[in-house]
Amino acid sequence: MDARPRPTLAVWKFASCDGCQLSLLDCEDELLAVAGALDIASFAEASSTLRPGPYDLSLVEGSITTPQDAERIRAVRAASKRIITIGACATAGGIQALRNFVDVNDYIAVVYATPAYISTLATSTPISAHVKVDFALHGCPINKTQLLEVISALLAGRKPDIPNDSVCVACKRRGTPCVMVAQGTPCLGPVTQAGCGAICPAYGRGCYGCFGPAEAANTAALAAAWTALGAGRRSIHRAFRTFNAAAVPFREESDAHGDENHQG
Repeated sequence: MDARPRPTLAVWKFASCDGCQLSLLDCEDELLAVAGALDIASFAEASSTLRPGPYDLSLVEGSITTPQDAERIRAVRAASKRIITIGACATAGGIQALRNFVDVNDYIAVVYATPAYISTLATSTPISAHVKVDFALHGCPINKTQLLEVISALLAGRKPDIPNDSVCVACKRRGTPCVMVAQGTPCLGPVTQAGCGAICPAYGRGCYGCFGPAEAANTAALAAAWTALGAGRRSIHRAFRTFNAAAVPFREESDAHGDENHQG
């Protein structure tokens, strides 16, 4: 019988909706196998048992939006042998990174009755902007099968087998006709990382870019194709400012279509 201690796992939440942590809980039967291979030392979403580190592996959900969290993520890094960031918030700042394009004090004044009590940063930034990250898993929310693959790979000491195809490749594998060609529907699929199973195009809708920019995403060419379909500057600007607004390729393309009062 193997008496070696199991690797310890911790799961952390920063500014987020908890959806990526729930993806882990949704693994159901597979989660039992993970629990059998790992010692889950700290996972507030699943258990009140929270043991101190060090941890062999930490999963981090959420972006950094407060001075306190900027300090806390450094403590998590110091206590963790490896860190995997999970989801759009942790990997690209999330939907809350829309604050990066405005004066956050304007939002605070509108939302909170007593703004003086609010301690926040001017920006929402990914975990990698503050500490070293060993692997980034994209998605809003993440693909639970990909999460299990990453955990298994890191425990086995191998590179995770996560495809870097675009959503267009996923559509072809699924047998879904291209919504841009067949329907003239603007779609972010050509510049978006696959992982969702190309759900939106399968139902006749354009991809929303939930999994963030694909490798070497040619956003300028896609924006030109959208323009040829009749999309205006404002539509293109807004399309690139959603779940992964702060991801560099999406941010730069939205900026390129964000002047002239976003006309069109």
